[in-house]
Amino acid sequence: MKRLLIILLMVTVLAAASIAYYLWPNYTVVSTKHSGEIQLIIEGELVKEKEAPVIENGEILLSLPVIKEYFDPKVYWDDSNQKVIFTTSDKVIKMRTDNLTAMVNARPVDLNIPVRLVDEVPYVPIQFLSTLFGIEIEWIETNNVVIVDYKGSFKQTAEVISDHAVIRKNPSIKAPVFLNDLKTGYTMRAFEEYGDRWYRVRTDDGILGYIEKRFVKVYQEAVKSVGVQPQSAPKWKPENGKINLVWEYVHRSTPDMSGVKKIEGLDVVSPTWFSVVDKQGTVANKGDVTYVNWAHEKGYKVWGVVTNSFDPDLTHIILNNSETREKIVQQILVYAKLYQLDGINIDFENVYLKDKDMLTQFVRELVPMLKEQGLIVSMDVTVKSSSENWSMCYDRKALAEVLDYMAVMTYDQHWASSPTAGSVAQLSWVEYGIEKLLNEIPSEKLLLGLPFYTREWKEETVDGKKKVSSRAISMDTAQKIIKEKNAVVTWDEKSGQNYAEYKEGQAVYRIWLEDAQSINLKSSLVHKYDLAGAAAWRRGFESEDIWKVLNNNLKEKENYTQWAKANGFEDKVFD
Repeated sequence: MKRLLIILLMVTVLAAASIAYYLWPNYTVVSTKHSGEIQLIIEGELVKEKEAPVIENGEILLSLPVIKEYFDPKVYWDDSNQKVIFTTSDKVIKMRTDNLTAMVNARPVDLNIPVRLVDEVPYVPIQFLSTLFGIEIEWIETNNVVIVDYKGSFKQTAEVISDHAVIRKNPSIKAPVFLNDLKTGYTMRAFEEYGDRWYRVRTDDGILGYIEKRFVKVYQEAVKSVGVQPQSAPKWKPENGKINLVWEYVHRSTPDMSGVKKIEGLDVVSPTWFSVVDKQGTVANKGDVTYVNWAHEKGYKVWGVVTNSFDPDLTHIILNNSETREKIVQQILVYAKLYQLDGINIDFENVYLKDKDMLTQFVRELVPMLKEQGLIVSMDVTVKSSSENWSMCYDRKALAEVLDYMAVMTYDQHWASSPTAGSVAQLSWVEYGIEKLLNEIPSEKLLLGLPFYTREWKEETVDGKKKVSSRAISMDTAQKIIKEKNAVVTWDEKSGQNYAEYKEGQAVYRIWLEDAQSINLKSSLVHKYDLAGAAAWRRGFESEDIWKVLNNNLKEKENYTQWAKANGFEDKVFD
């Protein structure tokens, strides 16, 4: 019996101990000071498995991988030139390793500490960039921790409302205590909730842990927002209606415009003046101040075109060298100022897919510099397709974040060497291309490309095989051919165009006409999708009545139904 009582007593003691263990809180206090590497806390997150911060002469340096993940995914490291490049909507900041001078928009700024390489990893003095990133950063030497907070619109603060509150390592009453006997009124940052019982909190001296909700009240405090701001809408828009732009093709010299009358409704002329022509980044210049003076007298803006000579090998070389990119940027700035340009139109085509990110980087470095000079910046892109060099090379979404406008080249559906004859810009193809692009480019930044040209296709049989060839022709030339060849013209519902056909010998000639009707149908898409406007290739290929059509659609907002009825085309109304 005595033995049984002893056993029962032992069971009772063990049970009580077990109950006490699970119900009675643990008040064991552990140290929060970190030895060895400095710890990094961003808001309420302890950053693990990343390079630790470095402290040099009281300055905090963060590794480039940390900066890229938490603050600026667009930061670029040029390993060959040992240079880190940051870009925003209005700034380009370049910092070299072991150099106490940073370049901000090509102007020198002194640094206290330069960029360093630690085990081949770039480390950047982060306080210099704190305003850029909209952050506050502090090193708590007593706890060997660096704290980074984002400057947002508000922050949550937890205030202790009961004595004996404690901060624990984990959300459990059995977890070790980091800080005990917190007094009423003690405040700390509060982050996310854990269940119904806990808040994740951080003290001013960098202790990160959990506190029971019953010990605190949480409220929000307004914080002034600074740093990187969302990019604003384009600074320039026409006074009336949508943008009406036309490209001016310049071969060897700019045409004499002295006898050219003002075109009603035209806003922008964009001459093809500048091209990168060699691997050193030389920008060839065909600019003409007389043309600019003529354009400004007529009330037009002038956006000079800059091309990559449509050479993918050359483009690969210039894009992958930051020094060459900078040289190109500086030349463009000089020419823009020399000719008193209002904008720059970037026309980089035939780019290797492997250079997609570097093309975006080039634009990011170019745009802030042009904007500082008061210029509007646009870029030409194609519709989405499976072509690597002509379509997949554009990161349209990333480019749209930087540029004022993007002109989609909704033409060359059937190109010069196309194996089959067809329309340059079939209406349904154009609309489909626009719809796809609007998933990546805001409508208020998108310019609809319009072709002022068409192609005359020749189909013949050579050595038993069908041969297709073509030549680009103007609208007036197409009408002249129709008259001379007595071609049969019919309306093609599928393409939204007039279609002409004639025969000579064994060859068949086909023309899908671009004319007032087709341009009116296409330009109506500008209002249907609320686009920024239209951009036409190219001046000199249009018939005289085209400008009336564009002025109606882009400026006076007459819809196609009104125009069609006035011109006897009620059966060809675009819905």
